[in-house]
Amino acid sequence: MGKSVAYKILEKNLLAGELKVGEEITVKVNQTLTQDSTGTMVYLQLQAMDIITKKTDLSVAYIDHNTLQAGFENADDHEFIKTSAAKYGIVYSKPGNGICHQLHLERFGKPANILIGSDSHTPTCGGLGMIAIGAGGLDVAIGIAKGSYNLKVPKVVNVELTGKLNPWVSAKDVILKVLKELTVKGGVGNIIEYSGDGVKALSVTDRATITNMGAELGATTSIFPSDEITKDFLNRQNRVEDFVELTADADAHYDYKITINLSELIPMVAKPHSPDNVDTVKSIGRLKVDQVAIGSCTNASYTDLMKVAAILKGKKVHADVSLVISPGSSNVLKMLADNGALGDLIKAGARILEASCGPCIGMGQAPKSKAISVRTFNRNFKGRCGTKDADVYLVSPETAAAIAVEGYFLDTTVLGNAPTVTLPEKFDSDDNYFIFPPADGRDVEIVMGPNIKPFPRNVELTDTVTANVILKTGDNVTTDDIMPSNAKLLPFRSNVPELSKYCFGTIVDDFAARSEKYNGGFVIGGDNYGQGSSREHAALVPLYLGVKAVIVKSFARIHKANLINSGIIPLEFKNKEDYDKINEFVSLTTDNLFASLDAGIVTFKADGFEFQAEANISERDKEIIKKGGYLNFIKDAE
Repeated sequence: MGKSVAYKILEKNLLAGELKVGEEITVKVNQTLTQDSTGTMVYLQLQAMDIITKKTDLSVAYIDHNTLQAGFENADDHEFIKTSAAKYGIVYSKPGNGICHQLHLERFGKPANILIGSDSHTPTCGGLGMIAIGAGGLDVAIGIAKGSYNLKVPKVVNVELTGKLNPWVSAKDVILKVLKELTVKGGVGNIIEYSGDGVKALSVTDRATITNMGAELGATTSIFPSDEITKDFLNRQNRVEDFVELTADADAHYDYKITINLSELIPMVAKPHSPDNVDTVKSIGRLKVDQVAIGSCTNASYTDLMKVAAILKGKKVHADVSLVISPGSSNVLKMLADNGALGDLIKAGARILEASCGPCIGMGQAPKSKAISVRTFNRNFKGRCGTKDADVYLVSPETAAAIAVEGYFLDTTVLGNAPTVTLPEKFDSDDNYFIFPPADGRDVEIVMGPNIKPFPRNVELTDTVTANVILKTGDNVTTDDIMPSNAKLLPFRSNVPELSKYCFGTIVDDFAARSEKYNGGFVIGGDNYGQGSSREHAALVPLYLGVKAVIVKSFARIHKANLINSGIIPLEFKNKEDYDKINEFVSLTTDNLFASLDAGIVTFKADGFEFQAEANISERDKEIIKKGGYLNFIKDAE
C-alpha cells in the first residue's frame, strides 16, 4: 500500500515510535516559529531550561500581533524577544515586516520539512508541502531546545479536488465549503491532505489559504503536494533551491475521503459566530454592511490584494462603509506601492494598515456597536473583533471588495468579468526587516521590562484532590472565551497575574474572584472545549488561578496539550449524560488519583452521586501531569 504526502514526511523525520494511528511518536523539528503574543512565554521557558542555542535548522521570532505601542509594554516585549532571539540563535522579524505565516511562506518554508509554531495557523505552510503544526508555546520551546516534537499519529483524511474554480470563486470559498462539510471539530485527530486534478489550478497562496483555515477544522494540520506549482512559487521568491518534489503514491492509504468539485462552487460566507456556520453569499440577501476588513494571514497575499485593487480601481468605497486593508508582508506592500495598486486602493477610500495581524485578533479596528463587519479573516467568534454585539461574516477578498463598494451583500457572479492577476517573474524578497543572530550568542544579555513576569510553574500532583466546580460552560468554548485577546489585554501576554483578572471574561465576570474564594477548583465543559487559538495563556492563566482539572465532553487538540503541559488534568466524561448532573460550586473529590490516571478512569464523588471521567492521554502525558507540568518533567529528566 502506498504512502500519503503526510506519512512520507513523518517517516523521513521519525525519531522514535511507530507510524500507527493513535501511537505516540517523536519527530525531528526542522523549523519553528513564534509570534509575540505567545513568544514571550516561549523565551521565558527557554530561560528556565538554561539552553545555550537552538537545535533546529531554523527558528524565527516574528513580531506581528502586539504592534500597537500605546504604552511601554509591547515595546518591552519586543526588546525581550529580540535579545532572546540573538542569544539562542533565532532570526528576529521586526514589527512592520508582516504576518508570521505569510512571511514564513515567502521566505523560509521548505517542502518535506516539519515546522511547529506557537500559533494555531502555522499549518499555512502546508500549502508548500510541509508538515506544519500549531502547538502550545512550551511544545515549541522544547522543539527549539531539543529539536524534537511528540504527537499522536493522526489519521489522514483525503480531500480530493476535481474541476476548476469559476470566476469570482476563490480558495476561501473552497475551505468554507470544507468547513461546512466537516464542521469545526471534524478535523480533530486528523491531517487533511488535498489531492486531485483540482489542485493543479490552485497557486501556493491559494493552497495556503486553505491550509491556514484547516485550523478551524481542529485538524492537526493540512497539506498539499509539492509540485511544479510549488517550484514556480519558490523560483519567483528567489529560492528555487529549496524545492523538493513530494507527491502521494497512486495507491496511497487514507483513512477516509471526501470529494469536492470546484466547478460547482459559488461564493460562500461564514455567518456569525462560527467559521463552520457556512452558507452561500447569495442566501444573505441585501444586508447592509458597516465595515469591511481585508487581509490577515488567510488572505493578504500579493494575488489577493491585487484582485482587491482591480475591483476598487476607479471606484469609491461606499459612504457608510469603513474599508481597512492589512497587507501580509512588507514585500507585498512594497510591490503594491511600486506597481500603483496601493494608489488605487487609497484613491478608492481604503485605510491601509501596518503589515500585521491587526483587526483579526482584535488589535484595533473594532467596528461600531451592533455593526455588520465583513472580513477575509479566519475566525468570527463572538466579540473577537473587539465589539461584543457586532456580527462578523467571513468571505473571500473578491467578495469583500465588491461589498465595500456596494455597501451591501451582493452576489458577485452577476458583476461580469472577474479580476485576474499576472504574477511578476520575481517577487520582492528584501530581508531588511530581519535581524539575523550572531554566530555565538552566549554573551548576549536578555532585556526584561517590568511588565514581564516569571513563567508560572505548577506543583507535583497529590493523590487526593477535593475542590469545587468553579465554572460550568457549554459547547465550543474557545480559547478567546477562556483568555480573551484584545487590544486592552494583549500588552499583558507576558504578565499572567494581570491577565488572570480577565479569565473566562466572555462567560462570567467573576472567575478570578471565584478562584480566590474556593482556592481554585474544577472547570466543567461541553464538546470541543478549547477550540481556536494555540495560545497557552488559556491554560497558564487557569493554572495560576488554581484550576486542578478540566472535565468536558471533548477537547480541541492544542488546548488539551497545553493543559497537560501546564499540569492541569484534562478529563472527558465517560458518560456524557453526567454533564447535566453537575452544578456550579458543587464539591468533587477523587482518591487514588495516580492509580486512576494509570488505569485511564478517574472516579469523582459528588453530592449524592458518583461519575467517571476518562483520561485519554499517553503514558508520557500521565507522567507530565504527575510532575506538575512539562517544565518540571523536563528538569527531572535531565
